[in-house]
Amino acid sequence: MFPNELSDVEKTKKIEELKGQLSSQFEEDKLMHSILKGDKKKIDEAKLIEEGINNNVGGFTPDLMMQQLVQNYANAKRLYGETILRLLSSYNPDYIEKNIKIPEFQRELKDKITKKVTDLQKKKILNSDGSFSKKGEEMAALIMYVEEVDNLTPKGIIGEKVHKKKSFYGTRSEVNKYKKGDRYADLALKKSITKAIKRGHTTLLKDDLMTFERKSKGNVYVIYGLDASGSMKGKKIEAAKKAGIALAYKAIAEKDKVGMVVFESEIKDSVAPTTDFPLLLKKISTVRATKQTDMKQMIRKAVELFPDISGITKHLILLTDAMPTVGSNPEKETLDMVAEARAAGVTISLIGVGLEKKGEKLGKEITELGNGRFHIVKNLDRLDAIVLEDYYGYS
Repeated sequence: MFPNELSDVEKTKKIEELKGQLSSQFEEDKLMHSILKGDKKKIDEAKLIEEGINNNVGGFTPDLMMQQLVQNYANAKRLYGETILRLLSSYNPDYIEKNIKIPEFQRELKDKITKKVTDLQKKKILNSDGSFSKKGEEMAALIMYVEEVDNLTPKGIIGEKVHKKKSFYGTRSEVNKYKKGDRYADLALKKSITKAIKRGHTTLLKDDLMTFERKSKGNVYVIYGLDASGSMKGKKIEAAKKAGIALAYKAIAEKDKVGMVVFESEIKDSVAPTTDFPLLLKKISTVRATKQTDMKQMIRKAVELFPDISGITKHLILLTDAMPTVGSNPEKETLDMVAEARAAGVTISLIGVGLEKKGEKLGKEITELGNGRFHIVKNLDRLDAIVLEDYYGYS
C-alpha cells in the first residue's frame, strides 16, 4: 500500500544493544560463541541440558538411567522425553524400545550413554555427579534465547513497535491526517473511508488516510508470573519460558522494565522489574516444574515488586495451567488478593494453558476484577505471540 516509515534503524540498534549485553555476560569461552554461531554439536549439548531442566531431571547417571529403561521403558520415556534419549544415546527412541530387552543392546546402549556423560563432564557441562553445571545452565539459557528470537522473526513480531515520545503507546485519542512515521495499526479506517467518499474518490488514496494519535501511558513495568507447578512439566514449561524470554527481549528493547515471579506451593524465585536482560534470561531458563499452585502468594509478591512510582503502568501477566490449590479457600483468597492488587494500581491478565471449565471461570473472574485480559491457549506454538499481544495492549 504505502512504504513502512517506522524507525527501523533505532529499533535494530536497541536489539543489537541487548545482544551485546548478553554476549558480555555469557560468552566466557568458545562454547558460548559456538552456540550463537550455530555449531550443531554445541547446540545439541545445550539442548540436552535445556530438556533436562524442562523435564525436571536432576542430572544424567548412566546406571540409574539404564535401570529405568530396562525395568519400564514407557515410564523412563515419559520421565526423560524423546529428545534426551536421542541426544544421550544417538539412537532413535523407537529403536531403543524395540531392542531394550536384548542384553547385547543393553550393554551397547549403556556404553554410549556413559561415553556421552563422561564427555559432558570433561567439558564441564555436567558436574562429576552428573548434575547440570553452571556452564551447562548458561548454555541452556543461550539456546532458548537463540531459538526464541529466531522463532519471532517468521511470526512478524520483531520490529513491531517503536518508542516515540509522542505516543505509539497509550490509549487512542484524537484523529489526525496520516503522515510519514504513523503506524498502519493506528489507521482510523472509518474516518478515512468517510473522507474519501466526501471527496468523491472511488478508491482510498494516501491523502485520504487518517490515523489515531495515542496518549502515552508513561513507562511500563510488567511482571511475568510463571506457574511452575508439576503439571507444567515438559512442553508447557518450555513454551512458557520461551514466551517469557520473548517478553523480556521485546519489552526491554522498548525501554520498558520486566520482572518475574515463579510460583508453585511457594514463591520459588522473583526479580523486580529491570532492564537486565541477561539476568532475566538466566532466571527464566532454569525454572523447573514441581509441586502445587499458590496463585495468591504470587500476586502478593508481584505487587511488592512493583515500584511505588506514580505515572507508570503496572501490569502482571499470569500464566498457569491449573486452579490454585493452596489455602483453605484458594479461589476466594486469590480473588481477594486480586482486589488488593487492583487497589495498588496493578492490572492483571491471565493466560490459561489447557484450563478446565472451572479454571476458565476463575480466570475470567480474575481478569474482570484485575481489569486485564483473559486468554486461552490451545496451541503452545502461539504462546509467545499471545504474551506479547497482551503486553502491547498495556504498553
